[in-house]
Parts: sequence; C-alpha cells; structure tokens
Amino acid sequence: MNTGASSEDNRPGAATLFDLAPEGLASITAAVGRTRLRTFIALRWFAVAGQTAAVLAVSLLLGFEVPLGLCLAVISASAWLNVFLMLTYPQQHLTSTAQAGAQLAFDLLQLAAMIALTGGLSNPFLFLLIAPVTVAAVTLKPTYAAGLGLLAVLLAAAMSRFALSLPARDGVITPLPELLQAGNFAALFVGLAFFGISGWRVSQDEARLIQALDAAEVVMAREQRLSALGALSAMTAHELGTPLATIHLVASEMRAGLPDDSPLKEDAELLRSESERCRNILRKLAQEREAVDIVHARLPLQALLQEATAPYKTREVSFSIALEPGGEGAGAPPTIRRSPEILHALSAFVENAASFADTSVRVIASWTEDQIAITVRDDGPGFSASVLPKLGEPYISERGPTARGGGDMGLGFFIAKTLVERTGGRVSTRNATPPNTGAVVQCVWKRDRLEITEGIGG
Repeated sequence: MNTGASSEDNRPGAATLFDLAPEGLASITAAVGRTRLRTFIALRWFAVAGQTAAVLAVSLLLGFEVPLGLCLAVISASAWLNVFLMLTYPQQHLTSTAQAGAQLAFDLLQLAAMIALTGGLSNPFLFLLIAPVTVAAVTLKPTYAAGLGLLAVLLAAAMSRFALSLPARDGVITPLPELLQAGNFAALFVGLAFFGISGWRVSQDEARLIQALDAAEVVMAREQRLSALGALSAMTAHELGTPLATIHLVASEMRAGLPDDSPLKEDAELLRSESERCRNILRKLAQEREAVDIVHARLPLQALLQEATAPYKTREVSFSIALEPGGEGAGAPPTIRRSPEILHALSAFVENAASFADTSVRVIASWTEDQIAITVRDDGPGFSASVLPKLGEPYISERGPTARGGGDMGLGFFIAKTLVERTGGRVSTRNATPPNTGAVVQCVWKRDRLEITEGIGG
C-alpha cells in the first residue's frame, strides 16, 4: 500500500487530488527567489545602522585606532545602493532569483570588506558572513546559495593575506595566534555548511507543506462545488417534477380527446412523449448519489462505506464491508452527516488498498458509545519500514512498478489525512500483525462529531 492514489478514480473531481502531485517539486523550485525588494532594503538599512554604531563606538568611545574613513566609505556603499534601489523600483517590487542573488553577493562583499579593515580572521564579527548565505539558502535556489557560500569561503581565505590588523589601542596591537585564526576560518566554514544546509532543508519542507495544503484547498473546493451542483440537481428535479407531471397528464388527456384524423393529435402525442422524457431525465438526476443536499443529508454508516468503495469495485480485487459494534453501549449503527471531506479521504484510502492488495480489500466500520472508527485493510505487502514513520508528510511515496494505479508523488495520502483531521478525526497507519499481511489505515472520530441525532438537519 502506498501513500497516495492514482488518477483512476471514476468519482467526479477525485482525480484532481493526484493530478496536482507530479508538479510538486518543480513548482516549489519555481516559487523560490520571489522576495520583496523592500525586505532586502530594510535589512540593509539595519546593517548600515549597526555597522555605523559599532565603528563609532569602537573608535570614539573605546579609543581604538580604527580606519574610520575607510569603514564609513564601505558602509556608505550599502546606503547608496539602498537609495538607488528605492528610486529605481517600487517598494512592492518582487526580486527575481538573479536580482536577489546579486544583492546578497553585494552584502557579502561589503561585510567582508568591513571585517578585512578591522582585523580579518582575528575579528570576532567574522561569523556574520554566515548571514547572507543563510538568507540565500532559505529564499533562493540551492545553486545560488552554494555559490554565495563558496564566495564567503574565498573572501575569508583572502583575509588571511590581505586584511588589516586588529584595531590598536594606545598604540598596542594584540594579534591573535595563527592557530586561533585558522580555527576561526574552520569554524566559519563549518557554520556556512551547517546553517546553509539547515536553512535550505527548512525552506524546502515549508514550501512543500504550503503547496500540499494549497492542493488540499483545491480538492476541497472541487468537492464542495460538486456537492453543491448535486444539491442543485436534486432541487431542480424536485421543483420541476410537479409541473412536468401536470403537462404530461394534460397532454395525455388532450390526445385521448382528439379524433384520430385531427392534425393536433400528433402534436399532443409529441408533447406527451417529450414531457415523459423530461421526467425520466429528472428522475435520473434525483437518483445520482451526488445529487443530495450536503447540509441536510443523512447517510447510514454502511451507505458511507458503500459509496466510498463503489468506484473501485471493477478492480481485480474483491471488496468486503463489515459493521462491528464495539460493546453493549454501542447501540445501532449511527447515521452521520454526508461530508465531502470524509468521502474523498476514504475513497483515497480505498484506492490505495485496491492498488496494492493481492486479492481483497476489507473496509470495517466500528463504533462505541463515544467514537466511530473506519478501518481499511488490504492483503498486499504492507508499508515498507522506511516509509511507515513518514506517512502523512507530503511527497512521500513507496508506489512501485507493481502497483496497479501507476506512480505519483504521495500527495494523495497527505491530503486525505488533512481532510480527515479537518473533520475532527485522526488517522493511524500500521502493518497487519502476522500471520496476516497487508497495510491498515484507520480513521477515528468522536461520535458526536459525525452522528446526526433525530430532529437535527431536517
């Protein structure tokens, strides 16, 4: 059993759940690097203020001999760049990946120049070189972040030969031992790698999660539209049924009252037959399982399981449905409110089971006085040990070439789990206990979250 389902679902709209998955990583890559320009400008003004305050405090308050003119010139370069950008672009301008990379490269060069003027590898502020690289790892493509990381390492290496000494105080310079400077360089290298990789991983996970949640919103909107369309069909069939029945009756009486040679007899027969045809069409609309009012519909628990499994019963596996009350206080099978979220999620789990089952899929509904549980079991190979702990994350999949449903990116399981959780339920997964085989997916809700009591909902 895998973590997503294929697009073979015959239920209208269900394929969108999986059609979104293959583009996942590509769209994530395309989305990065779109940071607002004013964000870079604000951060740069903050850096200008901090650098200016630090240089003036060290020079004027602490009495160190700092190359004040050169430092202020380097700081002013950042300030002038901000002024140029503010005059050239609107504040809401979104930077391209190349523009963002160029700005971060400038900030890295400017910061390296400041550090080189104030001690190089002996300057404790050396580790601020990590900041632009980390920002790049979070907001840009990995290639840009790697390039900036390499630039930071080269700049730090150049400081070992071309940097000025630490600022002197009262004419006394206290240089750091070369071994300690080498240690600072090694620490900078490790910090760049650690924070760069960490920032990239965090941003990728966040982007995947955001896209997966967006996909869940799309699926839910589609399900709601389908349910609303079904409700409209049911209402239309009900409202038009009475006038069509009247037209059919009047046409039949007109036909019976006309002589056989009357030219109107054929028209009356045509009117009767067409009205009968309209009644048959409306009757079919009313019988569609989607043609119900989602707000007021009552659905027996067994009907829910039948509806969730119906699209997949043409597969090569057999399906069985069971109702299992749990204890003396369970009572009769509960009647629940029809929910597009639950139907879609159960359909996804059932499709998964059908894709990986060897011969059979079993869907079990059990209930107690306090809760309702629906379990989907198959007799296939089960979840692999590497995937089982990760189930519920987007883009985690173990679908292989033997699966009947084809490949996907595992987005389906994430969306199905999200839909269940939105209805107040929780999803658990495990492999069947030997001697049985296969995967087990169980959805559990508090009974009062799903059950419709008499007199509620019309």
